[in-house]
Amino acid sequence: METCYFCKKGILEDKRVTVDFRWGSKLIVIEEVPAKVCNECGEKYYSAEVSREMEKIATEGKMEKVIKVPLVTLPEKPSAVV
Repeated sequence: METCYFCKKGILEDKRVTVDFRWGSKLIVIEEVPAKVCNECGEKYYSAEVSREMEKIATEGKMEKVIKVPLVTLPEKPSAVV
């Protein structure tokens, strides 16, 4: 069993996830990505091979479909200080 490097408590589980992958100004959603996911905090880990494949998909620009996503800007009122 692998322990999560981020939270130090959770156990990593093999899952298939959806990734919002950003490459420059592009946002690409990639489904069915193999990852190790922490069962406590949800942190995701990808192998080097999977990361390279996601980069390849982003740079080639091949798309199966296009989806519309709402974009909202947070007003300046909330404070960023905790």
